[in-house]
Amino acid sequence: MKQMHSIDYLQQLVAHRLKQEAGKIGQTQPVNLYQPIEYTLNMGGKRLRPVMLLMACDLFGGNVDQALNAAIAVEVFHNFTLLHDDIMDHADIRRNQPAVHKKYNENVAILSGDAMSIMAYQFLIRTETPVIQKITQLFSKTAMEVCEGQQYDMDFENQTNVSIDDYLEMIRLKTAVLIAGSFKMGAQLATAPDADADRIYRFGINLGLAFQLQDDLLDVFADQEKFGKKAGGDILANKKTFLLLKALEMADAEQKAQLEHWINKKDFNPQEKIVAVKKIYTKLNLQEISRQKSDDYYQTALNELQAVEVERNRKEPLILLGKTIMKREH
Repeated sequence: MKQMHSIDYLQQLVAHRLKQEAGKIGQTQPVNLYQPIEYTLNMGGKRLRPVMLLMACDLFGGNVDQALNAAIAVEVFHNFTLLHDDIMDHADIRRNQPAVHKKYNENVAILSGDAMSIMAYQFLIRTETPVIQKITQLFSKTAMEVCEGQQYDMDFENQTNVSIDDYLEMIRLKTAVLIAGSFKMGAQLATAPDADADRIYRFGINLGLAFQLQDDLLDVFADQEKFGKKAGGDILANKKTFLLLKALEMADAEQKAQLEHWINKKDFNPQEKIVAVKKIYTKLNLQEISRQKSDDYYQTALNELQAVEVERNRKEPLILLGKTIMKREH
């Protein structure tokens, strides 16, 4: 098998191609539909999901250049979900820049997002591969699951009886399946054996769960400048995160009353609410408990990767990627 590419090389490959495509998209008529897409694709970000697809393709000796259209499809789809998520979550900032619905307006963000979801398929079907039907089926299944996860996330905002298992299933759908699907599509494009494609999928699911649990932690405890969006957004929106659900489970009567007070209070000072809830999380040692839960999923992910039947040295870039994700501050 040929030598593996570095993560940096694959990130540059994706970034270069995205910049090219964004430039072309921004020149397309009607500009009011396409320029917000160019703006979104040029916002930056770590491009983790397309890189994951290319890394998995590389792991099994596939051609990363031939897999690039599929990688771009994943990134376009991911960014489409962010456009719509920001409207639903009333989030004004994305990657330290105004969210699309703030820079333009909500109608523009909805329609440009719709166009991006279709565009993702246009990139996908440009992939020259005998397994095009296989990857399109996986992509469609993943896309639908992401929508299911978002619906559960919204449902949970008004439900009082959400369990930690409910929450973990929601983040599996909303976050982890796109990471897992990216890895598996890359494996399929490299014609990996089905058993190994399934292992790399489970690696992605567990890495995705670890990633989201850490994201929840960062939302509360990260430095806002590094994190790229306002800290405490989940607290203000009463998001049923692992932190909140675990706090309600562990809290004594007084702490539980305080949490319920802030959850039910309609008129409040945002900073006061963040400080009060964060104080309870800190008292209950939830930063450490949540980090441990995230680490458990990360370890399970590594075990799945270890079982993949390729030489260990070929897995090193994926191990490095996992470490980078687990140590991030933003």
